Amino acid sequence: MVVRTIKDGISWVGAIDWDLRLFDSLIPTPKGTSYNSYLVKGSDKTALLDAVSETKEMELVTNLMAAKADVIDYIVVHHAEQDHTGCLPLLLELYPSALVLTSPKAKELLIEFFGIDEGRIRVVEDNETVDLGGKTMQFFHAPWVHWPDTMFTYIAEDQIIFTCDFLGSHIAASDLYINDPERLYESAKRYYAEIMMPFAGSIPAYLDKIESLNVEIIAPSHGPLYNNPDLIMGYYRQWATGEPKNTAVIAYVSMHGSTKKMVDILSNALIAEGVDIERFNLPETDIGLLAMSLVEAKTIIVATPTVLFGAHPLAIYAAYLAAAIKPKAQYATVIGSFGWGGKAVKQIAEIIAPLKCEVIEPVYIKGHPTEKDIAALKELAKTIAAKNAK
Repeated sequence: MVVRTIKDGISWVGAIDWDLRLFDSLIPTPKGTSYNSYLVKGSDKTALLDAVSETKEMELVTNLMAAKADVIDYIVVHHAEQDHTGCLPLLLELYPSALVLTSPKAKELLIEFFGIDEGRIRVVEDNETVDLGGKTMQFFHAPWVHWPDTMFTYIAEDQIIFTCDFLGSHIAASDLYINDPERLYESAKRYYAEIMMPFAGSIPAYLDKIESLNVEIIAPSHGPLYNNPDLIMGYYRQWATGEPKNTAVIAYVSMHGSTKKMVDILSNALIAEGVDIERFNLPETDIGLLAMSLVEAKTIIVATPTVLFGAHPLAIYAAYLAAAIKPKAQYATVIGSFGWGGKAVKQIAEIIAPLKCEVIEPVYIKGHPTEKDIAALKELAKTIAAKNAK
C-alpha cells in the first residue's frame, strides 16, 4: 500500500485487506476491510495512532519507512483488540523509546494480551492533552463503542477526530474518503448492525460530543475516512434513536417443506396487511444482511422445524444473534412444525428473552399446515400488523 496524506503532518499508513471475508472468524466481510493507522508529526514529537493487525505488519512497517518515521515518540492505542494492536510488540522493538498512550482499561488488557512492560505504557485521562508541537492530541474516553477501553483522539489544529471502531465500516477501498451515500450506507449499516448496535444506548452521547467539537474529518479505524461528518453522524443517530419501522424480519429454515409453506403463507398475509417483510433463508443467508435488517425492524419472526426435541441449529443461531446485537424490535414470535414432539418454541423464546420485547402467541403445528393452521397464520399476520401500526 502507499502512504496517503490527510493533512499537513498527518498521514494514513495502515493496511488494506482486500481478501478478508470473515472478520474474527465471526463477521462476514464481503468487501474486505482496512486496518487504519495514522502517523502524526508535530514540530517536536511524532505519534502513531493504532498498530494494525499482526497479519499486516509488513505493510505498516513499509509505510512507516516510506513516511520517514525514523523516531516515534508515542503509540496511541485507542482500543486493545488485536486488529488495532497486533503489531504493537514489534513496533516497541523497532522504536525502543516509544511510549504507549492509552486508557486505564486498555493498559490492563495490553499487559494481559501481550505481556508488555508496564513501564512502557502511560495512561491518559479523559480530556488530557499531549502536545506534539503545533499539533495537540486531546483524548476522550469512550467506553462501550464497542469495548470498555475505547478512547478517541482529537487534534483541534487540524479539526480531525480519530474515533477508533466508532463510525467505521468494513470495506476495502482505494478511496481515502467515502462520499457516495449509497455506497456508504450499506457498508456503514452492516458495520453498525454487527458491531455497534448492542451499544446503541451509549451512542447518542458520543455523537453529541463529536458535534460539540470543530470537526472537519472523522478518521475511524476501519474503512475510509469522512470529510462530510454530518452524513455518517446522521445515519448513526437514526439507527440508534429512531423509531423502528413497520417491518417484519423472517429468519427461517425448513427441512421437509412444512416450515417453508408456513413462511410463504405468513409472508403473503403480512404483505396483504400492509407490513413490509424481509425474508432470510438461513442455510443460504449472509448473516450480516440479517443483522442489517434488524436495525430498524419492529417485529422478529423465527421459523423453524423441529430437530429431535428442539429448534433447528440455524434457527437457534439466528435467535442468539438477534439477542446478542439487541435491535430495537418491539415484538417477536416463532412459527414452525414438528412431527412427534418438541420444545422449539420454548427454546427460541428463552434465547430471545434478553430483547425484552413482547412475544406474540406462536403458531407451532404438527406436520404440514391444515386449513386451521393457515387461518392461524393469517390471524398472526393481522396481530402483527395491528401491533406494528401502534
